[in-house]
Amino acid sequence: MNWKNDLTQILKISYPIIQGPFGGGYSSISLSAAVTNLGGMGSFGAHHLSHDEILTLDNQLKTNCKGTYAINLWVKNDNYKDFSNQDFEKTKAIFKPYFEELNIPVPDKPVLTEGHSFDNQLEAILKTKPPVFSFVFGVPDESIIKECKKRGILTLGTATTVEEAVLLEDAKVDAIVATGFEAGGHRVAFEDEPENNLIGNISLIPRVVDAVKTPVIAAGGIADGRGIAAAMVLGAKGVQIGTAFLACQESNASIAHKKVLFSQKAEKTVLTKSFTGRLARGTDSTLARETLQDASKLAPYPIQGQFMRSLRNAALQNNRLELISFWCGQSAPLIKSKTAKGFFTALKMETESVFNEMADIA
Repeated sequence: MNWKNDLTQILKISYPIIQGPFGGGYSSISLSAAVTNLGGMGSFGAHHLSHDEILTLDNQLKTNCKGTYAINLWVKNDNYKDFSNQDFEKTKAIFKPYFEELNIPVPDKPVLTEGHSFDNQLEAILKTKPPVFSFVFGVPDESIIKECKKRGILTLGTATTVEEAVLLEDAKVDAIVATGFEAGGHRVAFEDEPENNLIGNISLIPRVVDAVKTPVIAAGGIADGRGIAAAMVLGAKGVQIGTAFLACQESNASIAHKKVLFSQKAEKTVLTKSFTGRLARGTDSTLARETLQDASKLAPYPIQGQFMRSLRNAALQNNRLELISFWCGQSAPLIKSKTAKGFFTALKMETESVFNEMADIA
Protein backbone atom coordinates (compact mmCIF):
# COMPACT_ATOMS: atom_id res chain seq x y z
CA MET A 1 0.00 0.00 0.00
CA ASN A 2 1.26 3.45 -0.92
CA TRP A 3 0.56 5.86 1.94
CA LYS A 4 1.87 8.94 0.17
CA ASN A 5 -0.58 11.49 -1.23
CA ASP A 6 -1.19 15.23 -1.46
CA LEU A 7 -1.61 15.56 2.30
CA THR A 8 1.57 13.70 3.27
CA GLN A 9 3.52 15.84 0.80
CA ILE A 10 2.08 19.09 2.16
CA LEU A 11 2.65 18.14 5.80
CA LYS A 12 5.93 16.30 5.11
CA ILE A 13 4.83 13.19 6.99
CA SER A 14 5.14 9.50 6.14
CA TYR A 15 1.63 8.47 7.13
CA PRO A 16 -1.55 10.61 6.93
CA ILE A 17 -2.41 9.90 10.55
CA ILE A 18 -2.89 12.92 12.80
CA GLN A 19 -3.30 12.87 16.55
CA GLY A 20 -6.22 15.08 17.54
CA PRO A 21 -5.35 18.12 19.68
CA PHE A 22 -6.64 17.94 23.25
CA GLY A 23 -7.17 21.24 25.02
CA GLY A 24 -7.59 21.86 28.72
CA GLY A 25 -4.38 20.12 29.74
CA TYR A 26 -5.07 16.72 28.12
CA SER A 27 -2.28 17.05 25.54
CA SER A 28 1.29 16.12 26.34
CA ILE A 29 4.71 16.62 24.82
CA SER A 30 5.26 12.88 25.12
CA LEU A 31 2.22 11.93 23.02
CA SER A 32 2.71 14.63 20.39
CA ALA A 33 6.35 13.64 19.97
CA ALA A 34 5.57 9.92 19.84
CA VAL A 35 3.08 10.31 16.98
CA THR A 36 5.32 12.72 15.06
CA ASN A 37 8.39 10.54 15.47
CA LEU A 38 6.46 7.49 14.26
CA GLY A 39 5.79 9.28 10.98
CA GLY A 40 2.39 10.84 11.64
CA MET A 41 1.62 14.32 12.95
CA GLY A 42 1.30 14.98 16.66
CA SER A 43 -0.81 17.89 17.88
CA PHE A 44 -0.99 19.92 21.07
CA GLY A 45 -4.14 21.76 22.19
CA ALA A 46 -2.98 25.12 23.55
CA HIS A 47 -6.17 27.18 23.85
CA HIS A 48 -5.80 27.27 27.65
CA LEU A 49 -2.21 28.56 27.56
CA SER A 50 -0.87 32.11 27.71
CA HIS A 51 1.42 33.79 25.19
CA ASP A 52 4.58 32.94 27.13
CA GLU A 53 3.42 29.39 27.86
CA ILE A 54 2.95 28.79 24.13
CA LEU A 55 6.50 30.00 23.48
CA THR A 56 7.80 27.52 26.05
CA LEU A 57 5.59 24.77 24.66
CA ASP A 58 6.89 25.21 21.12
CA ASN A 59 10.49 25.08 22.29
CA GLN A 60 9.74 21.77 23.99
CA LEU A 61 7.99 20.40 20.91
CA LYS A 62 10.85 21.46 18.64
CA THR A 63 13.27 19.67 20.94
CA ASN A 64 11.29 16.43 21.12
CA CYS A 65 9.63 16.16 17.71
CA LYS A 66 11.73 14.97 14.77
CA GLY A 67 9.15 15.98 12.22
CA THR A 68 5.92 17.90 11.71
CA TYR A 69 3.67 18.81 14.63
CA ALA A 70 0.76 21.20 15.15
CA ILE A 71 -0.24 23.65 17.85
CA ASN A 72 -3.99 24.13 18.07
CA LEU A 73 -5.98 27.18 19.20
CA TRP A 74 -9.65 28.13 19.43
CA VAL A 75 -10.59 31.13 17.29
CA LYS A 76 -11.65 33.96 19.60
CA ASN A 77 -15.13 34.13 21.06
CA ASP A 78 -16.13 37.00 23.34
CA ASN A 79 -19.71 35.88 24.07
CA TYR A 80 -18.92 35.53 27.76
CA LYS A 81 -18.56 39.29 28.13
CA ASP A 82 -22.34 39.71 27.94
CA PHE A 83 -22.96 37.19 30.71
CA SER A 84 -24.10 39.16 33.78
CA ASN A 85 -23.90 38.45 37.49
CA GLN A 86 -27.67 37.97 37.47
CA ASP A 87 -27.30 35.34 34.74
CA PHE A 88 -24.66 33.59 36.80
CA GLU A 89 -27.01 33.30 39.77
CA LYS A 90 -29.31 31.16 37.60
CA THR A 91 -26.38 28.91 36.74
CA LYS A 92 -25.41 28.56 40.40
CA ALA A 93 -28.96 27.54 41.30
CA ILE A 94 -28.86 24.63 38.84
CA PHE A 95 -25.63 23.15 40.18
CA LYS A 96 -25.92 24.05 43.87
CA PRO A 97 -27.37 20.62 44.83
CA TYR A 98 -24.37 18.84 43.28
CA PHE A 99 -21.86 21.01 45.14
CA GLU A 100 -23.77 20.41 48.37
CA GLU A 101 -23.85 16.67 47.69
CA LEU A 102 -20.05 16.72 47.52
CA ASN A 103 -19.88 19.01 50.56
CA ILE A 104 -17.94 21.76 48.79
CA PRO A 105 -18.79 25.47 48.46
CA VAL A 106 -20.47 26.85 45.36
CA PRO A 107 -17.84 29.05 43.64
CA ASP A 108 -18.32 32.71 42.86
CA LYS A 109 -18.40 33.87 39.26
CA PRO A 110 -14.91 33.36 37.78
CA VAL A 111 -12.94 36.49 36.94
CA LEU A 112 -11.46 36.27 33.46
CA THR A 113 -8.38 38.08 32.18
CA GLU A 114 -7.12 38.88 28.68
CA GLY A 115 -3.88 36.96 29.22
CA HIS A 116 -5.25 33.92 27.38
CA SER A 117 -6.94 35.86 24.58
CA PHE A 118 -6.75 34.52 21.02
CA ASP A 119 -4.87 37.63 19.88
CA ASN A 120 -2.14 37.13 22.50
CA GLN A 121 -1.91 33.42 21.73
CA LEU A 122 -1.74 34.08 18.00
CA GLU A 123 1.11 36.51 18.55
CA ALA A 124 3.06 33.66 20.13
CA ILE A 125 2.27 31.32 17.21
CA LEU A 126 3.57 33.84 14.68
CA LYS A 127 6.67 34.45 16.76
CA THR A 128 7.65 30.85 17.41
CA LYS A 129 6.58 29.46 14.00
CA PRO A 130 5.47 25.86 14.60
CA PRO A 131 5.30 23.71 11.44
CA VAL A 132 1.48 23.72 11.57
CA PHE A 133 -1.04 26.07 13.17
CA SER A 134 -4.38 24.29 13.50
CA PHE A 135 -7.55 25.89 14.77
CA VAL A 136 -11.20 25.22 15.58
CA PHE A 137 -14.38 27.23 16.22
CA GLY A 138 -13.95 29.58 13.28
CA VAL A 139 -11.76 31.02 10.56
CA PRO A 140 -9.03 33.54 11.45
CA ASP A 141 -8.91 36.80 9.52
CA GLU A 142 -7.44 36.59 6.03
CA SER A 143 -4.45 38.65 7.16
CA ILE A 144 -3.58 35.99 9.73
CA ILE A 145 -3.55 33.17 7.16
CA LYS A 146 -1.36 35.32 4.89
CA GLU A 147 1.02 36.06 7.76
CA CYS A 148 1.31 32.33 8.50
CA LYS A 149 2.18 31.64 4.85
CA LYS A 150 4.85 34.34 4.92
CA ARG A 151 6.44 32.67 7.93
CA GLY A 152 6.24 29.14 6.51
CA ILE A 153 3.50 28.02 8.92
CA LEU A 154 0.98 25.60 7.42
CA THR A 155 -2.66 26.12 8.44
CA LEU A 156 -5.26 23.49 9.21
CA GLY A 157 -8.88 24.42 9.98
CA THR A 158 -11.79 22.28 11.15
CA ALA A 159 -15.31 22.09 9.71
CA THR A 160 -18.49 20.35 10.83
CA THR A 161 -20.45 21.12 7.64
CA VAL A 162 -19.87 21.62 3.92
CA GLU A 163 -20.53 25.34 4.35
CA GLU A 164 -17.79 25.66 6.97
CA ALA A 165 -15.38 23.68 4.78
CA VAL A 166 -15.98 26.06 1.87
CA LEU A 167 -15.27 29.05 4.13
CA LEU A 168 -11.98 27.44 5.18
CA GLU A 169 -11.02 26.81 1.57
CA ASP A 170 -11.87 30.41 0.68
CA ALA A 171 -9.47 31.44 3.45
CA LYS A 172 -6.78 29.37 1.69
CA VAL A 173 -5.95 26.97 4.50
CA ASP A 174 -3.59 24.12 3.59
CA ALA A 175 -5.87 21.29 4.77
CA ILE A 176 -9.37 20.88 6.19
CA VAL A 177 -10.42 18.55 9.00
CA ALA A 178 -14.02 17.45 8.47
CA THR A 179 -15.27 16.22 11.83
CA GLY A 180 -18.36 14.10 12.22
CA PHE A 181 -20.69 14.09 15.19
CA GLU A 182 -19.19 10.79 16.39
CA ALA A 183 -16.12 12.63 17.71
CA GLY A 184 -15.43 13.00 21.40
CA GLY A 185 -14.92 16.38 23.03
CA HIS A 186 -16.27 19.69 21.79
CA ARG A 187 -18.41 20.09 18.70
CA VAL A 188 -16.45 22.81 16.94
CA ALA A 189 -19.21 24.26 14.73
CA PHE A 190 -18.91 27.98 14.02
CA GLU A 191 -21.48 28.92 11.36
CA ASP A 192 -24.52 27.71 13.30
CA GLU A 193 -25.34 26.28 16.71
CA PRO A 194 -23.56 22.91 17.12
CA GLU A 195 -26.89 21.20 17.85
CA ASN A 196 -27.83 21.95 14.24
CA ASN A 197 -24.63 20.49 12.81
CA LEU A 198 -24.68 16.86 13.92
CA ILE A 199 -23.66 15.15 10.69
CA GLY A 200 -22.05 11.71 10.71
CA ASN A 201 -18.79 11.05 8.87
CA ILE A 202 -20.17 8.65 6.29
CA SER A 203 -22.30 11.52 5.00
CA LEU A 204 -20.02 14.47 5.78
CA ILE A 205 -16.72 13.29 4.28
CA PRO A 206 -17.81 12.67 0.66
CA ARG A 207 -19.88 15.86 0.64
CA VAL A 208 -16.93 17.94 1.81
CA VAL A 209 -14.58 16.18 -0.63
CA ASP A 210 -16.96 17.01 -3.48
CA ALA A 211 -17.24 20.66 -2.40
CA VAL A 212 -13.56 21.60 -1.97
CA LYS A 213 -10.22 21.02 -3.69
CA THR A 214 -8.21 21.39 -0.48
CA PRO A 215 -7.06 18.05 1.03
CA VAL A 216 -9.64 16.73 3.50
CA ILE A 217 -8.81 14.97 6.76
CA ALA A 218 -11.56 12.81 8.30
CA ALA A 219 -12.17 12.98 12.05
CA GLY A 220 -14.72 11.47 14.39
CA GLY A 221 -15.42 7.82 15.10
CA ILE A 222 -12.10 6.50 13.77
CA ALA A 223 -10.30 4.13 16.12
CA ASP A 224 -8.79 1.40 13.94
CA GLY A 225 -7.51 0.63 10.45
CA ARG A 226 -11.00 -0.10 9.14
CA GLY A 227 -11.96 3.48 9.96
CA ILE A 228 -8.91 4.82 8.14
CA ALA A 229 -9.63 2.70 5.08
CA ALA A 230 -13.28 3.79 5.07
CA ALA A 231 -12.31 7.46 5.31
CA MET A 232 -9.95 7.12 2.36
CA VAL A 233 -12.54 5.30 0.27
CA LEU A 234 -14.87 8.22 0.98
CA GLY A 235 -12.24 10.58 -0.44
CA ALA A 236 -10.31 11.79 2.61
CA LYS A 237 -6.54 12.12 2.24
CA GLY A 238 -5.91 11.38 5.91
CA VAL A 239 -7.47 10.96 9.32
CA GLN A 240 -7.37 12.72 12.67
CA ILE A 241 -7.85 10.44 15.67
CA GLY A 242 -8.64 11.78 19.13
CA THR A 243 -10.17 9.44 21.72
CA ALA A 244 -7.99 6.42 20.91
CA PHE A 245 -4.83 8.50 21.32
CA LEU A 246 -6.26 10.06 24.48
CA ALA A 247 -6.46 6.53 25.93
CA CYS A 248 -2.72 5.98 25.42
CA GLN A 249 -0.43 6.12 28.43
CA GLU A 250 1.46 9.07 26.90
CA SER A 251 -1.55 11.40 27.00
CA ASN A 252 -2.18 13.72 29.94
CA ALA A 253 -5.67 12.36 30.63
CA SER A 254 -6.16 11.20 34.21
CA ILE A 255 -5.83 7.55 35.19
CA ALA A 256 -9.57 7.53 35.92
CA HIS A 257 -10.33 8.90 32.46
CA LYS A 258 -8.22 6.25 30.74
CA LYS A 259 -9.82 3.47 32.78
CA VAL A 260 -13.25 4.70 31.71
CA LEU A 261 -12.23 4.63 28.03
CA PHE A 262 -11.41 0.92 28.39
CA SER A 263 -14.58 0.16 30.38
CA GLN A 264 -18.27 -0.40 29.66
CA LYS A 265 -18.88 3.26 30.55
CA ALA A 266 -17.51 4.13 27.11
CA GLU A 267 -20.38 2.26 25.47
CA LYS A 268 -22.76 5.19 25.93
CA THR A 269 -21.93 8.82 25.25
CA VAL A 270 -23.96 12.02 25.48
CA LEU A 271 -23.73 15.56 24.14
CA THR A 272 -23.73 18.12 26.94
CA LYS A 273 -22.89 21.76 27.65
CA SER A 274 -22.98 21.32 31.42
CA PHE A 275 -19.25 20.95 31.98
CA THR A 276 -17.78 23.70 29.79
CA GLY A 277 -20.61 25.80 28.37
CA ARG A 278 -20.00 24.41 24.89
CA LEU A 279 -21.57 21.29 23.42
CA ALA A 280 -19.25 18.32 23.83
CA ARG A 281 -19.44 14.53 23.65
CA GLY A 282 -18.50 12.57 26.74
CA THR A 283 -19.50 9.50 28.69
CA ASP A 284 -23.04 9.36 30.03
CA SER A 285 -23.45 10.85 33.51
CA THR A 286 -26.23 11.57 35.95
CA LEU A 287 -25.35 15.26 36.06
CA ALA A 288 -25.37 15.59 32.26
CA ARG A 289 -28.79 13.95 31.98
CA GLU A 290 -30.35 15.85 34.86
CA THR A 291 -29.20 19.24 33.56
CA LEU A 292 -30.00 18.59 29.89
CA GLN A 293 -33.05 20.85 29.94
CA ASP A 294 -31.15 23.73 31.57
CA ALA A 295 -28.82 24.54 28.64
CA SER A 296 -30.22 28.07 28.29
CA LYS A 297 -29.25 28.88 31.89
CA LEU A 298 -25.66 27.66 31.68
CA ALA A 299 -22.74 30.05 31.69
CA PRO A 300 -20.84 30.41 28.39
CA TYR A 301 -17.34 29.10 27.85
CA PRO A 302 -14.95 29.55 29.63
CA ILE A 303 -16.98 30.67 32.68
CA GLN A 304 -18.90 27.40 32.93
CA GLY A 305 -15.75 25.29 32.80
CA GLN A 306 -13.97 27.28 35.50
CA PHE A 307 -17.10 27.25 37.65
CA MET A 308 -17.32 23.43 37.40
CA ARG A 309 -13.64 22.75 38.05
CA SER A 310 -13.90 22.24 41.82
CA LEU A 311 -16.94 19.99 41.42
CA ARG A 312 -15.11 17.83 38.90
CA ASN A 313 -12.05 17.55 41.14
CA ALA A 314 -14.15 16.65 44.17
CA ALA A 315 -16.10 14.05 42.21
CA LEU A 316 -12.84 12.43 41.08
CA GLN A 317 -11.42 12.42 44.61
CA ASN A 318 -14.57 10.82 45.97
CA ASN A 319 -14.99 8.38 43.08
CA ARG A 320 -18.35 9.92 42.19
CA LEU A 321 -17.90 9.28 38.49
CA GLU A 322 -21.63 9.59 37.83
CA LEU A 323 -21.17 13.34 38.27
CA ILE A 324 -18.56 13.57 35.50
CA SER A 325 -18.62 13.23 31.73
CA PHE A 326 -15.25 12.04 30.46
CA TRP A 327 -14.54 13.17 26.89
CA CYS A 328 -15.14 10.14 24.72
CA GLY A 329 -16.01 9.47 21.08
CA GLN A 330 -18.53 6.91 19.91
CA SER A 331 -15.88 4.41 18.77
CA ALA A 332 -14.12 4.14 22.13
CA PRO A 333 -15.26 0.49 22.53
CA LEU A 334 -12.93 -0.36 19.61
CA ILE A 335 -9.83 0.82 21.49
CA LYS A 336 -7.32 -1.91 22.34
CA SER A 337 -3.85 -0.33 22.43
CA LYS A 338 -2.53 1.48 25.50
CA THR A 339 0.63 2.96 24.01
CA ALA A 340 1.07 5.38 21.12
CA LYS A 341 3.59 3.12 19.39
CA GLY A 342 1.41 0.04 19.75
CA PHE A 343 -1.64 1.90 18.47
CA PHE A 344 0.16 3.55 15.56
CA THR A 345 1.67 0.24 14.47
CA ALA A 346 -1.72 -1.45 14.65
CA LEU A 347 -3.32 1.32 12.57
CA LYS A 348 -0.79 0.82 9.78
CA MET A 349 -1.12 -2.97 9.76
CA GLU A 350 -4.93 -2.95 9.93
CA THR A 351 -5.30 -0.36 7.17
CA GLU A 352 -2.91 -2.19 4.86
CA SER A 353 -4.75 -5.45 5.59
CA VAL A 354 -8.10 -3.94 4.61
CA PHE A 355 -6.76 -2.60 1.31
CA ASN A 356 -4.98 -5.89 0.56
CA GLU A 357 -8.24 -7.75 1.10
CA MET A 358 -10.05 -5.31 -1.18
CA ALA A 359 -7.38 -5.86 -3.86
CA ASP A 360 -7.79 -9.64 -3.58
CA ILE A 361 -11.56 -9.31 -4.03
CA ALA A 362 -11.07 -7.10 -7.07
